[in-house]
Amino acid sequence: MAMPAEGLMTGVPARYWHALDDGRIQCDLCPRDCKLHEGQRGACFVRAMTGGRMVLTTYGRSSGFCVDPIEKKPLHHFLPGSRILSFGTAGCNLACKFCQNWDISKSRDFDRLSEQATAEEIARAAQASGCRSVAFTYNDPVIFAEYALDVAAACQAMDIRTVAVTAGYIREQPRRDFFAGMDATNVDLKAFTEDFYFRLTGAHLAPVLDTLGYIRHSTNTWLEITTLLIPGYNDSDPEIEALSTWVARELGAEVPVHFTAFHPDFKMMQVPPTPLQTLQRARHIARQSGLFHVYTGNVHDEAGSTTYCRHCQRPLIVRDWHALREYALTETGACPDCGTLQSGYFAAVTGPSDGRRFRVKLQGA
Repeated sequence: MAMPAEGLMTGVPARYWHALDDGRIQCDLCPRDCKLHEGQRGACFVRAMTGGRMVLTTYGRSSGFCVDPIEKKPLHHFLPGSRILSFGTAGCNLACKFCQNWDISKSRDFDRLSEQATAEEIARAAQASGCRSVAFTYNDPVIFAEYALDVAAACQAMDIRTVAVTAGYIREQPRRDFFAGMDATNVDLKAFTEDFYFRLTGAHLAPVLDTLGYIRHSTNTWLEITTLLIPGYNDSDPEIEALSTWVARELGAEVPVHFTAFHPDFKMMQVPPTPLQTLQRARHIARQSGLFHVYTGNVHDEAGSTTYCRHCQRPLIVRDWHALREYALTETGACPDCGTLQSGYFAAVTGPSDGRRFRVKLQGA
């Protein structure tokens, strides 16, 4: 799929493409394999052919920066209680009809990219804001991989961690490069049927499962998974059980899974919000399927937000929405009662977080 380019066509040289015999180029970043004539953009809208090569048109440009609690990504086992500097660009390589960030991910208006920043400026802003990490989020960072990896390198030099919030729709070589630069990721597993992926996202399930397996078994990137439960589409007991069983068997029982609530948005305004009871039922099914850490999100549910010891079930991290109210882990990340080490990346928390977020204006941006 390709579309005519309109407006801004400048950008930096992109990786992951090759020339075709007919004068077009093919993007090799994601399984869409977009084939472009001169002046066309890919389905993501941000990768384009100009001057006989592929460029990334959004390099160095963002829709804005916010400081969030890391629990908002959501990540519950990676530096809980810490702050994270979040940003995204524009465009997306999926076509989710239920997208809840559609004003950014589906944007065709580059005026939304009001912030400009180098990789080094972003790393310095994170440090100045008291953030332990930077998140590539709001739209899928796979499509701005070159920019994300440059930011990741700058962050690494300043001891700042990097987090990718992604749908995991990416090909093998760029996947190796991309996750080599990420300390943690939350992958949106949209559903557990090919029919859902094809009809509601315009993509396919198998490449996402491949990405999940690669992250878990071939990288040091901390992995958590989120599934947005949409009433009548992917919230049946058999599908939730199948998804949970697959995660436990193929990835491991300690991988955290978040079931989050849908609200009517974008092209699915007619679908009702997800009831709390649906999320709680999904959490029960997943735990019965062998998963240790299952969470509910986009709802107020203290039990579904709390991290419990995987051995003795003591509450270890109690959350109220995205704020930490209790933190009982030892300095080594163990349960103080039974001594079981918990899976994740933990650091001392000086006090309960308040879960606030605020916007950041980068100096020099």
